[in-house]
Amino acid sequence: MGDIHQPLHVGFASDKGGNTIDVHWYKTKQVLHHVWDTNIIETAEERFYNSNADGMVDAIQQNITNEWADQVKRWETCSLNKTACPDIYASEGIKAACDWAYKGVKEESVLEDDYFVSRLPIIYWRLAQGGVRLAATLNRIFG
Repeated sequence: MGDIHQPLHVGFASDKGGNTIDVHWYKTKQVLHHVWDTNIIETAEERFYNSNADGMVDAIQQNITNEWADQVKRWETCSLNKTACPDIYASEGIKAACDWAYKGVKEESVLEDDYFVSRLPIIYWRLAQGGVRLAATLNRIFG
């Protein structure tokens, strides 16, 4: 459930979901996929949460109950009473990959504050969706 919500996990086969796109995350050479799997999250933890993942989790939970509360019911729902809707999750993911992960990035791009600040809300949003959907799926399975 977590993987399908990371946009580059449903990215393009031609670049292996960003694994063949070499970029620089600030001064560190990375592949784009790793930036989305790890670097953006770790940078946010360091800058905003004193390297404490619990602070980030709390912030995402606050967004779920406040800012995104009107969207949660839609995130939890699966069409035709299916247990999970991977087709929907993947479609959202590739849209996020195109609109945010790949956008403005080419081989050897230097990704710094502008990229970080503009993409972090997407990371939070996809983490929230994945968490809500995992909970809803487990509730459907175990009632």
